[in-house]
Amino acid sequence: MKSTSNIAKIFLLQEDREKSFKHWPYKDDKKCSIRKMAEAGFYWHGTEQEIDIAACFVCGKELDGWEESDDPWTEHQKHAPQCAFVKYGRPESDLTCEEFGHLMMATMKMRLQNQYTQMKTNAKMFTEKKRKEMEKLLRTQ
Repeated sequence: MKSTSNIAKIFLLQEDREKSFKHWPYKDDKKCSIRKMAEAGFYWHGTEQEIDIAACFVCGKELDGWEESDDPWTEHQKHAPQCAFVKYGRPESDLTCEEFGHLMMATMKMRLQNQYTQMKTNAKMFTEKKRKEMEKLLRTQ
């Protein structure tokens, strides 16, 4: 399957998740190598200061504090047992087209829910700011 820019942004493909790991501390011979992290659904979500943060492309679960002996599938299952990708328990290359479609839908649903929550939070903060400004104006008049 060929990567596209829109799909790359949501890290739907293992290839795109692997490319996301900019400063991952563990090499290919370690249990939590880039390939194994991406295979278990993780993409790099770190910074230059916090290099060992990874997030799941489906459920969005962020994990940090990785050690070279950590197994990505085990950690994913332990911290996000509700994740649709964890429930399948195998890499995307072993999924059926129908299963891959379900993951795509679960991923988009999670992203939309997160965006909605963020918009709702922003709207509340904006409303509260404007309410305080109006109260201040009323007190000065």
